[in-house]
Amino acid sequence: MPAAEAPAKLSIVVFSGEFDRVHYALVMAAAAVATNTPVTLFFTMGAAKALKKDGGWRTLPGAAETDAGFQAKNLATFEDLLEACVALGVTFMVCEMGLKALGMDSSELRDDVPLTQGGVVTFLADASKDGAMLFV
Repeated sequence: MPAAEAPAKLSIVVFSGEFDRVHYALVMAAAAVATNTPVTLFFTMGAAKALKKDGGWRTLPGAAETDAGFQAKNLATFEDLLEACVALGVTFMVCEMGLKALGMDSSELRDDVPLTQGGVVTFLADASKDGAMLFV
């Protein structure tokens, strides 16, 4: 069976506020961009809390125990993956509607992650017709 051709781009809607899902979205993004596939992560609704300043991701259900377990096993932690994604050039978008729904303001978001604010139209315009889209 021939190997599948890689998508031209990977666009990931990070919707869930569960730590394991947000963490794995970062895993997929880091792996894809490390293999020369451009990636956009679109954080909305509960997942947008992961981008709050001062470790907002730690408030996600399951965050503290799971991340500590990863660190104990020498696996990539949330901060490791986030830093790698930033360094590798992953595009980070945060949904304006999601922020409003959460009662959040952009001033509450991390300064060390280059964030683009936009809506679904912005995200879809950024996607590639020859790419893949995932909803996490």
